[in-house]
Amino acid sequence: MTRSTSLAKVPVTIITGFLGAGKTTLIRHVLENAKGRRLALIINEFGDVGVDGEILRSCGIESCPEENIVELANGCICCTVADDFVPAIEALLALKNRPEHIIVETSGLALPKPLVKAFDWPSVRSRLTVDGVITVVDGAAVAAGRFADDPEKLKAQRAEDESIDHDNPLEEVYEDQLLCADLVILNKADLMDRSEIDRVTREINAAVPRAVRVVETHEGKVAAEILLGLNAAAEDDLAARPSHHDAEPDHDHDDFDSFVVNIAAVADADAFSERLASIANEFDVLRIKGYVEVAGKPMRLLVQGVGSRFRHHFDGVWPSGCAPQGRLVVIGEKGIDQGGIVAALGQAA
Repeated sequence: MTRSTSLAKVPVTIITGFLGAGKTTLIRHVLENAKGRRLALIINEFGDVGVDGEILRSCGIESCPEENIVELANGCICCTVADDFVPAIEALLALKNRPEHIIVETSGLALPKPLVKAFDWPSVRSRLTVDGVITVVDGAAVAAGRFADDPEKLKAQRAEDESIDHDNPLEEVYEDQLLCADLVILNKADLMDRSEIDRVTREINAAVPRAVRVVETHEGKVAAEILLGLNAAAEDDLAARPSHHDAEPDHDHDDFDSFVVNIAAVADADAFSERLASIANEFDVLRIKGYVEVAGKPMRLLVQGVGSRFRHHFDGVWPSGCAPQGRLVVIGEKGIDQGGIVAALGQAA
């Protein structure tokens, strides 16, 4: 490594987006099309089970070997920058073959701006730059009104009680992720018609107070050349990235809960996925994901759901030396009926 190369700042791409928007699928596509570029990943999840990290580690892609993947579970990186993010960066920069580009996948509930602020710290600024903040949007969920209140329903509530001061935590996180973006990926466009795509694109452009490109896609299929190499230097542009939480000295995620449920082997993958969709709808679950054992099958079943939309497929064998153990991460708003969901999942298994 030459002196000029060793002193060059390593570009970092921050990929953010709400729960289930398709961040991990997008990253996997980038890894598979890196064209020899040496990449590293920092993956952050809201919950104790690192499903996304396991998905990406199982890729076996030469451009991003397993030692280049750092997983930060059980918390949002936006709240633990000093404790988690900086040490993770230190570990990656200390690798013998230093990565040429680092990708950070935030949790679906993370606010990207506090993370971008960390790149202005002297210890970080001299070595890293934010190449760009990419916000992945679940277009179908936005079109369905997942992040917006029903104005007529809210008006009726306020008519009954004038003291109601309503904040929508889903909408705030979604908008904060948009407001920090250098590029917006409108994912799951295949689940929308043209009028919905056009409407959501207009809403995004109206929400972001600066020109930001919106790219339509599905299954996260976006060329690495579009995602990497934006040269935004976002750490120098913080004032142009407003946040609902700019006035708050600290931020937490008390509006959301997550828990893990152990799942016994299921008899039928399709029937179990349908049951999960029903449970998610009944209990207003935001996200369910994890691995499940299917009786008589040697491979593990990866299950992922956003609201009541679920997908599943066998993604590989269970780790050697470990007995199969189905575990699902469930994420919802504060006060979600954990006992009811656990009971329903027990019946479903």
